[in-house]
Amino acid sequence: MKLATLKNETRDGELILVSRDLKSGVSAKDIAPTLQYALDHWDTAHPALKARYALLNENKIKNIFPFETKKVSAPLPRAYQWADASAYVNHVELVRKSRGVTMPESFWTDPLIYQGGSDYFLGPCDDIPIENPDWGIDFEAEIAVITDTIPMGSTANQTGKHIQLLMLVNDISLRNLAPAELAKGFGFFQCKPPTAFSPVAITPDELEDAWDGKKVHLPLLSYYNKKRFGEPNPATDMTFDFPTLLAHAAKTRPLMAGTILGSGTVSNRNYHEVGSSCIVEKRMIETLEQGKPITPFMHYGDTIKIEMQNKRGESIFGEIEQKVIPYVNTL
Repeated sequence: MKLATLKNETRDGELILVSRDLKSGVSAKDIAPTLQYALDHWDTAHPALKARYALLNENKIKNIFPFETKKVSAPLPRAYQWADASAYVNHVELVRKSRGVTMPESFWTDPLIYQGGSDYFLGPCDDIPIENPDWGIDFEAEIAVITDTIPMGSTANQTGKHIQLLMLVNDISLRNLAPAELAKGFGFFQCKPPTAFSPVAITPDELEDAWDGKKVHLPLLSYYNKKRFGEPNPATDMTFDFPTLLAHAAKTRPLMAGTILGSGTVSNRNYHEVGSSCIVEKRMIETLEQGKPITPFMHYGDTIKIEMQNKRGESIFGEIEQKVIPYVNTL
């Protein structure tokens, strides 16, 4: 299934089903008014949604309308839990190398996860409003999973069955604010503005054989100012798979239905061939190889597009397509 949230006058929008080809949609509000409601009642909502999705793809249902990504919010416009990992230790290693800092060996065995702001997310076509362009504006192309309720203490062998949906992510970062913030020893906050997600969230079966229950085996494409920036494979060099990350997150707390967990910036060791998923990684590589960073961070008017295509060249999640704009406080 492909699920999206149509923007309306409420904060949580209206749940709709989107056809496999991303061309048409139909309301699902009589089954579940919102995606969070569907996840809270997944055992009963899922069969009904699946049946309507089949009718939508067969064009056997009334009230079908054209699907427009500009009219949808993030699939979950807000969430009870948004946690982001750094599953690609290759990326972390590059960051630390560029600063001349040794990486602890524990990073290869103990996942890194931080708790992000989940009270407000950007839609796939929403602009990125930033007050100061000197803050080091960057995109981060990632994959995220959405779960139903995972009991505290669940193991990696148990958490995988709780993955119900997947999305693409633009985890926007303000790189120049991060060093001082991290130096306080209390984690990210100001350097992480609202995150954006793909137009649709999909059930794992939509990935066909590209989903093995733990990782996604298709290139993640990013285009910076309309030029191909990266196409790394999320399954390659993923040190910690999604069930392992979920088990780590659930060690001391249950994860409630609607929990979103991100992979962190997708990164491959053969970055000269596949590129990168964020500007800071490219700057790190430039620093290591040329002695200084060359590629500037984003500025007003710059655009980023993130998507994933199946083996037939068809878009799976739709496109995240955003532009950086000045933030104006109207209060």
